[in-house]
Amino acid sequence: MLAPALLVAALPWQASGTGPATPSPEPALAQWGQWRGPLATGEAPLADPPLTWSESENVRWKTLLPGPGHASPIVWGERVYVTCAVPFGEPVGPFVDDAPGTHDSVPVTQAHRFLAVALERASGKELWQVELAGAVPHEGGHVTGSYASASPATDGTVVIVSFGSRGLFALDPAGTVLWRRELGRMQTKHAHGEGSTPLLAGERVFVQWDHEGESWLAAFDKKSGAELWKVARDEETSWASPIAVEHAGATQIVASGTKRIRAYDPGTGKVLWECGGLSSNVVCSPVAGGGLLFAGSSYESQALLAIALEGAAGDLTGTEAVRWVRRRATPYVPSLLLYRDSLYFLHHYQGFLTRVEAASGAEPERAFRLEGLDDVYASPVAAAGRIYVTDRSGVTAVLSAGKLALLARNALDDSFSASAALAGRELFLRGTRALYCLAAP
Repeated sequence: MLAPALLVAALPWQASGTGPATPSPEPALAQWGQWRGPLATGEAPLADPPLTWSESENVRWKTLLPGPGHASPIVWGERVYVTCAVPFGEPVGPFVDDAPGTHDSVPVTQAHRFLAVALERASGKELWQVELAGAVPHEGGHVTGSYASASPATDGTVVIVSFGSRGLFALDPAGTVLWRRELGRMQTKHAHGEGSTPLLAGERVFVQWDHEGESWLAAFDKKSGAELWKVARDEETSWASPIAVEHAGATQIVASGTKRIRAYDPGTGKVLWECGGLSSNVVCSPVAGGGLLFAGSSYESQALLAIALEGAAGDLTGTEAVRWVRRRATPYVPSLLLYRDSLYFLHHYQGFLTRVEAASGAEPERAFRLEGLDDVYASPVAAAGRIYVTDRSGVTAVLSAGKLALLARNALDDSFSASAALAGRELFLRGTRALYCLAAP
């Protein structure tokens, strides 16, 4: 079985003897503290969420949120964290600023309050709500988009929240703002908005800032917010999020992009290796496991690459380090799911789920047609031998892992673009209006 890139113990480059202790592996694996879960693969290894639900079945609680957002919820201990962008005040537009060649973009019409919210996990009761910024956005975003698209991250001692052009923030679990960093003003391609989620790994926060201006990757100190390093990236806009990968006792920070997939030294920002081959408009976040790094895209062209980490150095494009390449039916908006020995992904954002053998790229059977599902923006997740896929209309298909077979089809009365969070016996789904906690008795 492929071993996941497990990042729950102290990292080799992490400073020791200062600050809170790094959470032990057992509690970290039981949480959903970051985008794509404890392994950054979409898997919750200790969870056993429900198989079926509806508005009247297996809903432990349903809490109306103060505003919309596409950010996925995160779960740690007895708390659930989520972010929202709430319009307020008099109309200010319509206008679309700094957006040449826009299409499918909405105009800016109102100022917004940018909120971090904590809920009680057992009841859904709001514990606190903190306004981190208030501004008139300079871009309207995609017609299906959100001003709160980056998911928060936590290790139980600090909660990291990014609103991109509105700032990067750290809060303690009680909602006290510890620090704030101004990151600048992002100008996205076609004014389609911002979405990359910050990575919290060890004592550092990593931010991928790919846009139509000067792109970069930077590391910030978790406790103070001090910038530790920043390196330029020769990239256009992407919406993918960086991941931390541990291989051979060392950690790499991997970020996908149109021109290159790059791995960075987390201590210095030095590029360790790079590989071309993706398309433009990269949205899908990479995953890693079993000594391989997987990255995909699907916009003007389709690509999915498996890159061997052993001995990776320099430019790997076209070398034997690229173990396999796929040029059809690759993911666009939803990110990859690495579960057990297989890689799962949606075709573009349509209702076809493909499974390939992670080590070889071989496709054991044809793509599974998810009847009644379409426009899938949420990334697939997995636990207890099951795959969960949610579309924007509120329908979730539950399938058996491995040889795909439909186990259940569940519907809720909301629209869903955020990816699910799995922890314990619960599945958390964030809709446009409400956050659901789904759990069997």
